Formats: sequence, C-alpha cells, structure tokens
Amino acid sequence: MIAHRFVEVDGVRVFYRETGPADAPVLLLLHGFPSASHQFRGLMGALGDRYRMIAPDLPGFGRTETPEGFPFTFDRLADITEGFVKELGLERFHVYGFDYGLPTALRLAGRLPERIAGLVAQNGNAYDDGLSEMARGLLTATPDQIRPVLEPEGVRGQYLAGVADPAAIDPDSWLLDQHHLDLPGRRDIQIALALDYASNVALYPAWQAWLRAHQPATLVLWGTGDPFFLVPGAHAYLRDLPDAELHLFDTGHFALEEKLSEIAPLIARFLERTTS
Repeated sequence: MIAHRFVEVDGVRVFYRETGPADAPVLLLLHGFPSASHQFRGLMGALGDRYRMIAPDLPGFGRTETPEGFPFTFDRLADITEGFVKELGLERFHVYGFDYGLPTALRLAGRLPERIAGLVAQNGNAYDDGLSEMARGLLTATPDQIRPVLEPEGVRGQYLAGVADPAAIDPDSWLLDQHHLDLPGRRDIQIALALDYASNVALYPAWQAWLRAHQPATLVLWGTGDPFFLVPGAHAYLRDLPDAELHLFDTGHFALEEKLSEIAPLIARFLERTTS
C-alpha cells in the first residue's frame, strides 16, 4: 500500500508518497519535469514489498504547497529536499534522480555525502555530452519560447517522443501533469525553473569531480529516444564511474512509462547488491 502524506519543511508543505517496510533499505525517488511523485507509482508498486520507497513532490510540482514569494531555483529545490530528508530521519539511502530530479540529487549528495548509499540516474544529465540541441536551446530561451512546452501538446509530446510503442504509454500520466501545470501560478513557476536550468550545467564539472572522488555505487538507466538528453550523456558517467552499471532502453525520456517491467528488476538487483 502506498501512503500519502505531508510534512512541513522551511515553510513548504511537502507532499510525498511512501511505501515499504519501515526498516527496509530506502530509495528516495526524485521526479522530473513536468511530472511529480505520481510518476513512480508503478515502480513503488513493483518494489514496495522489499524496499522503503519515498517520493516527494518537489516545490512547484504536484501537491506540494509553497508560500508566497518562494524563489524557484534548483538550489532551493535542493534546500527543501535536504530538509525533507532530515525531517524524515533518513540517515542512509539510495537516490533515484530523473530529469530535474538528477541535479537535485547531486546537489543533495554534495551536501550529505555520508548519507548517499548509491545513485540511480535515469535520463538525468550531468555531462555536456548529453545535451541535445533542444536542451542547449533551453539555456538561452526566453519565457515565450518556453511556454509552448507547458501546453497540452507540448506535455504529451514529451511522453511520446522516442517511444517504441505509443499505445503502451498511459495518457493519464500527461493528463495529470497538465492538471498540475494548469493550477494558478504554476506556469510562471515552471518558466522560472527552466530559466534557472543553466545553473545545473555550470555545476557539471563540480558534480563530475564529486563522482570521481566518492565513487558512489551507480546505476545508469537511459531511454535512447530521449529528445532532451542524448545517449552519450549516459555513457559519460562511465568516465568518472568505471564500475557503474549502464542499461539502455528503446524508449523515450520517461523510460519507466514503457519499460517498467525491465527496469524494476534491475533496480532491485542494484539495491540488493549495494545495500550493506
């Protein structure tokens, strides 16, 4: 059973989903744009009998509530995630970072390295190699250039681009994302975060240095049809983490939507192998 809860962190009312035995190894699930914790429902259902799985909605997404004047930057997403981890008393955990969740996870790892048991990077980029022309365009985009991505066709397109079987993608996924995007003020929030994405690219060298120094156990999962983050970005992790495990899938950006049955066992074996 997946429980649905709120916790207060620095004035932010963080919504999160949780399942699994309280004393089991912890997997912290950090979602991407334009989604929220609901994107992990299938994975939590598949592995929740063996692992404690916790998926918060990042500020500006899903059901998490932010106070007026909250600054929407990736640094602040990491601040709230760090507070969330401490509020829940998570002393040691693996972290799954997808898309926006990956830069949040790496900021968190730099702040709390002793708590990171391992990293799952799923279409979450940390190398120039992985930036497509579309992603590079985001670094200099204007608000008007970002707005179409927030419209229904733009959101739907992110789910369907590069997939092997469009009929396998549940339309409820993008429709729920669109519901949250259409809430008052949410589009301005997403534009602010998109305009701050360059702050992640500026930190790539620091994150790469952290990976080389700490050598966290790492599982890299990548949909090869991702129009934002290219396959060379997946292979690039192996430069700094030669012992990392890499798996490529014939699907798009939201790899869990189409390849859950293949990905879930890989994550289970990775957690089993790297949990002491």
